[in-house]
Amino acid sequence: MRYCKYTIIVLVSGLILAGCAKKETQNVQAPQTIPVKVQKVSLKDLSLILEYVGNIKAQDEVRVFPKVTGKIIEKVKEDGSAVVKGETLAYIDRDEVGLQFEKAPVITPIGGIVGRIYVDIGSSVTPQTPVALVVNMDKVKIDLDIPEKYLPKVSLDRKATINVDAYPDKESFGVITKISPVVDLATRTAPIEITIDNPEHRLKSGMFARVSLVIEEHRSVPVVLKEAVIGKEPETYIYTIERQKAVLKKVKLGLRQGEYLEVKEGLQVGDEVVIIGQQRLYEGVLVSIENGNGEIPK
Repeated sequence: MRYCKYTIIVLVSGLILAGCAKKETQNVQAPQTIPVKVQKVSLKDLSLILEYVGNIKAQDEVRVFPKVTGKIIEKVKEDGSAVVKGETLAYIDRDEVGLQFEKAPVITPIGGIVGRIYVDIGSSVTPQTPVALVVNMDKVKIDLDIPEKYLPKVSLDRKATINVDAYPDKESFGVITKISPVVDLATRTAPIEITIDNPEHRLKSGMFARVSLVIEEHRSVPVVLKEAVIGKEPETYIYTIERQKAVLKKVKLGLRQGEYLEVKEGLQVGDEVVIIGQQRLYEGVLVSIENGNGEIPK
């Protein structure tokens, strides 16, 4: 009887211990895994582009003044007329007592196109009265002001792309032909001039233009999407994935173009960097990748 009682006690104790062990096993949770999206570091061409707006002007543009006082008695040319240097635009009846009547010509000092005739027949003019505007449209120019910090990267013959609203599907190309040696003390900028060939006279003086000026180009450099970067320069970091774990790396960045950033130090081509979900990450935490191949789009 005493033996049976002892056996029952042992069985009950074993069941209690087994139940506790099972409960402890159930309380042990699987390691936390954080879902993320990644992109692989890849090579891409990046450029530093300055965007400006400006007004187009004819490279040669002259307001023509008469040499004598009098009244316009004849207009030889009209707006849009082609002229050559030394050609007559209008005639003046000299308004001086005692002089024999003789028409005085108003002569253009340059060749090109008459952009505007300012006077009508019968108008009184003096040597201070503009009679016409003559422009040479074979080449046009745009004047811009460049911040002084970019001046070391601006050089003569550097190319620029020009877009105008009148031709939204056509780009024009120009080059820097002048750089001022003087920086304006008030604006900390220096004037430059961009010249554009315009043989078809498609670009008109006075048109509003948007200018893209490439001042620096880096070919085949490692890039990441801007969403991957944490912090501000010089303290910038990116989470990479190694063996399914998050690893925080300090990086040095270079050029930025649109959504892409050049990585100068800290990463290698092919590294997987986190672009979504990094706010929940910490060093060494397990992650699960939820996107496809992770290639940065071309």
